[in-house]
Amino acid sequence: MQHVIAVQVENKPGVLARISSMFARRGFNIHSLAVGPTADPSLSRMTVVIDGPEMEQIIKQLYKLVHTVKVTELGPNEAIEREIMLVRIAADSKKRGEMLEAASIFEARAVDVGATTLTFEISGDPKRLADFLELMRPYGIVDLAKSGRIALPRAPKSKRAETPQLRTA
Repeated sequence: MQHVIAVQVENKPGVLARISSMFARRGFNIHSLAVGPTADPSLSRMTVVIDGPEMEQIIKQLYKLVHTVKVTELGPNEAIEREIMLVRIAADSKKRGEMLEAASIFEARAVDVGATTLTFEISGDPKRLADFLELMRPYGIVDLAKSGRIALPRAPKSKRAETPQLRTA
């Protein structure tokens, strides 16, 4: 089962290395890792996507690391998740119109036009990016770069709704 863990850490050198090595020492493969500043410049948010069983022990271990401020596991319906992807597709002149039309369905932007390729930028839900990639695969994928996944907890839908209970340790 895939888990999305948001880790708020102090913005200090070596924090990323300590957290990623903690996962490696425990035999977890990190599928996605994104790190960036928060509204508070002294803090960074790490979004880590891993496969594995129950994450309770991992969350406890993360809290033991120096510079960890807060750890939250975000369930599939508790978070808004996004990625960005750049993908270069083989594009002969006869297929370009067809490719651009298909890309517009996904709101992908052509950001570079080469003699034999088109490069698209697309952002959104990871499933949407995977669907776009499958649509473009028959044309021939020349190159691909994806960002790590970022996520935030969903906001309450009404003023009366309580804040979603996020699992923290």
